[in-house]
Amino acid sequence: MKQKQRLSDLKVMSKDQLEHEFLSLKKEQFNLRFQRATGQLQNTARVRVVRRDIARIKSLAAQQRAKDDK
Repeated sequence: MKQKQRLSDLKVMSKDQLEHEFLSLKKEQFNLRFQRATGQLQNTARVRVVRRDIARIKSLAAQQRAKDDK
């Protein structure tokens, strides 16, 4: 349920909003990697969630580009 709500939230975002969300998730992913390397990572599941959110945004962006090309 939570994932479908997240996907619907992403679908209504503009291209600029998606780009901003993508950049913030990449920064978070970078920070999580450092936390893992130094042994400070508390929530290990967050790495997986961030990675999947990034994939969702990339998929939506590709779909929007394909729709715009038609």
